[in-house]
Amino acid sequence: METRRLTGIVLLTASAFTGTLAFRLATPAIAFYTKDVLRASMLYISIVSMSFVLSRALFSIIGTLSLERRKGLIYLGVATMMGNALAVHFYPFTTSWVQVAGIKAINGALNGISWPIAQFVIAAATPKRIRARVTSLYFLAGSVAALLGNYVYAYTIKLGMSFQMNVSSAFFIATGLLMLLAYRALYGVIEPKKSERKVQTPAVSARRILTMASLMAVIAAFTAGEITYVYVSEALGISRAETAVILGWTGFTAALLSYAMSWAADVWSDVRVIRITATLMALAPALAAIKMGPTVIVGIFLARFASQSFRPISRKLLVGYRRSSLAVGGINSIQNVSTFVGGITFGLAYSLGEVNVWDGVTLSLALLVFLPLSGALLWLVRGRVRG
Repeated sequence: METRRLTGIVLLTASAFTGTLAFRLATPAIAFYTKDVLRASMLYISIVSMSFVLSRALFSIIGTLSLERRKGLIYLGVATMMGNALAVHFYPFTTSWVQVAGIKAINGALNGISWPIAQFVIAAATPKRIRARVTSLYFLAGSVAALLGNYVYAYTIKLGMSFQMNVSSAFFIATGLLMLLAYRALYGVIEPKKSERKVQTPAVSARRILTMASLMAVIAAFTAGEITYVYVSEALGISRAETAVILGWTGFTAALLSYAMSWAADVWSDVRVIRITATLMALAPALAAIKMGPTVIVGIFLARFASQSFRPISRKLLVGYRRSSLAVGGINSIQNVSTFVGGITFGLAYSLGEVNVWDGVTLSLALLVFLPLSGALLWLVRGRVRG
């Protein structure tokens, strides 16, 4: 790749690191603040998490759709990312979970515009032969930051939430600056809308990709946001700091191994890799429902590994469509709506409690409700994935 394009890709990958670090530092801080200080129930905590997800879903189309009308609106992603730096300062002043949910919705709107634009640019600017691997590295940078963000949270608990939000804000500002430099470097090589002669024949139909993305996002919702920290802490009876570190390493390991799946998609078969990731996702809630240390962690690992493996491959395939920017924004929107549905379902079902199957082993009924969707996902990928 020429120097200018390589520089832009590196800068945008760096923005995934700083932006995710900012977000992942804030997430456990908000989760435990809402639970321990504001005394919110798991249902209310799930609403807090899902207010972010739903808002992000509603705004995911806006940024990428605007690129079809005027490519210069790519810089809207910079402005919205900078907006996060201001929004996080309001969390320490909240006095109810409703106020927390409101600020999370604002964060969701800002992220819903900024991140799909970044994902489209990284995929569109990368040559097809290495697209899945480069896109995977972009997401891997975010996963490394997620691990570091959990550690930063664990070691700054005693410094208070206001300090943590100041650090988060600083990284959001750095993210916006990196995006600005990256977009300037890559502006000439991205093409939000292709002519008919440039459209590629995809290995999997767009409808099949979007359907799978929706099912996987609903199932993986129990690993998204504040509800995950609270569930793991309560299920395993461990501290807030221990929970953050365990989830940080789980996400990092899943992302690291997912790069191998991206390599396989580039040099082996997109279809076969998609089938593997769907199967692993289907198994995840059944394992995580068994409230024992190894099974809970393995279940969360499988959900994150499958999700992070599927994400770059789906972007690689969708960027080949004529309205590529809209396709990438569309899958972000669908996944966020599905995560919202899954998260609310998990929060509502959490009150069902657990069931003892034999001495010392209990199952979380909140996770068992996802098993029909696991069956639907396995049915969808049976035989040929091509839609």
